Amino acid sequence: MIFDSHAHYDDAAFDDDRDQLLASLPQKGISGVVNAGTSMTTSRKAIELAEKYSYIYASVGVHPECIDDTNISELDLLRKMAENRKVVAIGEIGLDYHRGDENKHLQIEFFEKQICIANDLKLPILVHDREAHKDTLNLLKKYEPKGVVHCFSGGVEMAEEILKLGMYIGVGGAVTFKNAKKIVEVVKEAPLERILLETDAPYMTPVPFREKRCDSSLIEFTAKKIAEIRQESYEDIVMQCERNAVNLFNIGDV
Repeated sequence: MIFDSHAHYDDAAFDDDRDQLLASLPQKGISGVVNAGTSMTTSRKAIELAEKYSYIYASVGVHPECIDDTNISELDLLRKMAENRKVVAIGEIGLDYHRGDENKHLQIEFFEKQICIANDLKLPILVHDREAHKDTLNLLKKYEPKGVVHCFSGGVEMAEEILKLGMYIGVGGAVTFKNAKKIVEVVKEAPLERILLETDAPYMTPVPFREKRCDSSLIEFTAKKIAEIRQESYEDIVMQCERNAVNLFNIGDV
């Protein structure tokens, strides 16, 4: 059984067949999914899905690309949402300087406040870090939260710093891409006990399905690539990564 530690089934890409797909995933070998909110609205939807499907868990948070549409005072409501029994993390939160860092200080303010909420509630965080490695790492060192750096894009040196903090490395479909270099080296070097499998569905579809919508049933191709890189068995990869997710999100046996 495979645990998908990061997906977005509230996304409009699933509007036509969401219930049919989600009802089928356990029969396709999926033991658990963390559905990550990116705004106040999608965080509520994540909780709704988690309450409807026993194998789905929710994460609530405001993504850096959504902060312009959110008043920071709304994070008080986010804290209350996080007390729901099916909420296992705060996220997807973090920093994204891909389009520039004009709102850098606001991004940092949102990130800091949400890390503090997570620490107060003793929840892990799902970290979004895009072209903001230095600031991301500095804040993680400052607050020392539990959690995972989702869709890890740093190099081996950054991975070592993340691991020193006791955090996890999220590995998704990007590891199967032809131009994947950094993440391949990270997968080689990181202890398997600190790796989480993820899809970021409907995005980051693994090879050989790059042009199709991603869902959790395709996570096996990521796991097989990791097994190939590490020269370990597919079964061992899947089993340990599932155990890692269960431990991080404190959800017991799935």
